[in-house]
Amino acid sequence: MSDPQHRDRTEPRARRAVVLGGGMAGMLAASALADHVGEVVVVERDRLPARAVPRTGLPQARHAHLLMSGGARAVESLLPGTLGRWIAAGARRIAIPTDLVVFSPPGWLPRRPEMQFMVACTRDLLDLVVREQVLAHPRVTLRDGTESLALLGGPGRVTGVLVRGTGARQDEELPADLVVDAAGRGSRAVRRLTDLGLPAVREQTVDSGLVYATRIFRAPPGAEGFPVVTVQPDSAVPRPGRAATLMPVEGGRWLVTVSGTRGGEPTRHAADFEPFARGLRHPLIADLIAGAEPLTDVHLTRSTVNRRRFFERLSSWPEGFVVLGDAVATFNPIYGQGMTVAAQGAVALRGVLRRRGTGAPGLAREAQRAVGRAAAGAWDLSTGEDINYPGAIGPRPPLPARLLRGYVARMMRAGLVDASVMRALMGVMTLSAPVNALVSPGVLLAVARSSGRPVPPGPTLTAEERARVGLTPG
Repeated sequence: MSDPQHRDRTEPRARRAVVLGGGMAGMLAASALADHVGEVVVVERDRLPARAVPRTGLPQARHAHLLMSGGARAVESLLPGTLGRWIAAGARRIAIPTDLVVFSPPGWLPRRPEMQFMVACTRDLLDLVVREQVLAHPRVTLRDGTESLALLGGPGRVTGVLVRGTGARQDEELPADLVVDAAGRGSRAVRRLTDLGLPAVREQTVDSGLVYATRIFRAPPGAEGFPVVTVQPDSAVPRPGRAATLMPVEGGRWLVTVSGTRGGEPTRHAADFEPFARGLRHPLIADLIAGAEPLTDVHLTRSTVNRRRFFERLSSWPEGFVVLGDAVATFNPIYGQGMTVAAQGAVALRGVLRRRGTGAPGLAREAQRAVGRAAAGAWDLSTGEDINYPGAIGPRPPLPARLLRGYVARMMRAGLVDASVMRALMGVMTLSAPVNALVSPGVLLAVARSSGRPVPPGPTLTAEERARVGLTPG
């Protein structure tokens, strides 16, 4: 948990904070709050499982979830020991780019020594380990099976939440000094603020039309520790962006997610799954699953719109209310940014609490601005790519963003042959470094000097890895 010595000791501890949403963002928000308030109550509509299994309110959990190093470090700072607990429960720490086989737009990424990392396992396991740690804190209470109905208070201050438990005969007012909305994609924060008399929140969407479908397979014997394999689309080519990722997960399984933008979507039919993967820019993933035993049906999801709500730009903001996680910004899941942005938003909230204490005037506005800043870089990266696919819906990016995209494309080509460029790219792509790290003097010089040196001509699997899965030598 956070270190209480950083808290402003002149500020009285708030009596209660309420967190709306018991997913990853909500639990991390509760962790950020726990050392600064007398009680944290987490309100969650679903009944949360005691095991690593899917739940109704998180259908996207069935698909590939890669927690980038920027997010893993943020979680670890809030809940020390989490990375070790994930790995002990069956997750894998994937060294980047060492344990990746990636066909990027300009070619196959060389498998260099570790520059960053990611955590690979099911979303259900990620959530369970975090949830168990947070709920072990003596000041955190979970009220699952409980729906939040409205905010209490007025335009100047939120004073609590109106809730209703499953089977309850009447609604209940739950007073709070601070309410944090971490209710995810389904958050009603925008409507609830207007109900209190506040102005409408500006919202922006970029929709590539992406659909993604996932199926789990039994990994071949000895291949449980296989590298993560990804075939990426190329948004510079005027055709639908199709991609796939094969991710080894706990239990000796391979989780495979395929995706396609408008005009190139996958289906939910099992017979179409492997042919779709075979029709990508390279058939490697189709070759890998051709003889693998499927363990599930195909699960398909269409809710992949990038959506940003600019709460921090409202002309006035109520005391006692903060929004974070997917309720602020949702991202195309193909980029693996959502959980990391949520974790960094929770760290930003904790930072404000440490500096200001829970009772300081303007605390909520400052925290909301910090959360918005935490989402900004990932938003620019994901929407700058998605708007380029055929049929994409949304505003064209401003000139600086278009220039950055062209420069990043050149960087990706340079990164295939220059390790320093690849290191800068991986830092930004894993949300471990700010976007301006891409234009440091050293990186600019390396990109300018990059040449057409040879790059890997085909998949970067080793001979031993090919033998484990029965592929012919490359």
